Amino acid sequence: MRQHALSPAGPQAAQIHELWWVFIAICGVVFVALLVVLLWALWRAPRSDERTAADVSSLRQSEPGLQRAVIAATAASIVGLIALTTASVVADRALARLPGDDAVQIELTANQWWWEARYMDPQPSRIFTTANELHVPVGRTVVVTLRSNDVIHSFWVPNLHGKKDLIPGHTTSFRFRADEPGIYRGQCAEFCGFQHARMGILVIAEPAAQYEAWAEQQRQPAPEPADPLASRGRDVFVSSTCAMCHRIQGTAAHGRNAPDLTHLASRRTLAAGTLPNTTGHLAGWIVDPQRIKPGVNMPQNTLAPDDLQALLAYLGTLK
Repeated sequence: MRQHALSPAGPQAAQIHELWWVFIAICGVVFVALLVVLLWALWRAPRSDERTAADVSSLRQSEPGLQRAVIAATAASIVGLIALTTASVVADRALARLPGDDAVQIELTANQWWWEARYMDPQPSRIFTTANELHVPVGRTVVVTLRSNDVIHSFWVPNLHGKKDLIPGHTTSFRFRADEPGIYRGQCAEFCGFQHARMGILVIAEPAAQYEAWAEQQRQPAPEPADPLASRGRDVFVSSTCAMCHRIQGTAAHGRNAPDLTHLASRRTLAAGTLPNTTGHLAGWIVDPQRIKPGVNMPQNTLAPDDLQALLAYLGTLK
């Protein structure tokens, strides 16, 4: 899993990476020059103590050398600022030049504290929804439309693109492309509440065939339980408070206030990157989410042990 701004895996991140080095180089030269001038001034300064009379003779003297130095420094500063501005404009235009033909269209909505991803398609029957995890094909443009349901969030996957804010009532978008297969971790980069630090997202870049297979699987409804225990677990889910917020396609659960769980078992993490998606962690999350992620909207569940085991068996079939 990669999360490093200095390890670009796509053209947008590469442009930002190059711009960063330009800024570092120019600002580094300025910093070193200032240190040199400071040390030179300290070395040349006359030594004195509290009994030495003040020397104000320089106030009445012309210092053409110093004037030339100030003019040269001012000119160099202007040239440096122009270079930084030019580099920034060039990088910004390069970020917007990524072609959008045949792009994967994703509507990404931020919530406290999780992400909802809706994969769009001209055919409504092919639209599907997932949460806290994006799959994208390698080498193909992805257009992400950003929205927020509550407060200001910021989407940042440093290996693939820069930060982009999600502002309530305001829709924005950006494009990126992953040129290397891999798993790239993202993060909300704008303080959005108590659990801001636990609002992660994974971007899985995979070959086109593998991506298409994943997308086709995500379009399918939840499979019918194959054994009595899982069947009972489905009944527990749809008859409990779980169904009030969560959705599982193919069942009576049609909640819209929490992540879609139709393919929960195929995801790598729980609670927006907080926990690995294992049976034990899932049990702990269901029983007492407030202990794991205080302030989350999901309440505690006082399920009987047998009901909990049945529910875990059912959720484990949602691949």
